Amino acid sequence: MFKKGTKLYSITSNKCPRSHEGQFFKHRFIYIPNKIILLPKNCPNCKLKYLIDSSFFYGAMYVGYGLTVAISVTMFLIASLIFNTTLLESFIVILITLILLMPLIARLSRVFWINLFIEFEEKFTQKKMTF
Repeated sequence: MFKKGTKLYSITSNKCPRSHEGQFFKHRFIYIPNKIILLPKNCPNCKLKYLIDSSFFYGAMYVGYGLTVAISVTMFLIASLIFNTTLLESFIVILITLILLMPLIARLSRVFWINLFIEFEEKFTQKKMTF
């Protein structure tokens, strides 16, 4: 969908922001509670250190907050305008949606945050051999 070398490719596919080759998270399945945001120490391809600083991913909380607000407003508009729900029913819909999407929001915010600071470098991509 998105071309390799773009920030959107790295964010949507959970790849290393520098090489777009290595996986950003240790586990692919996002609904294992204690393994949602576990990162390898380095990218297996380009050796980029993911945890740049001990408090680097605190900034991802702001991204997560923005995503949560956007999802909440969208769900409120859908619930109230399309399905004509009451305020309490809309709140319940928002709450259930956010609980279900919590692991995805946590992952997206971290990948988005590191992509703000790390640029893609073509020299770290693995060349495919054709015969």
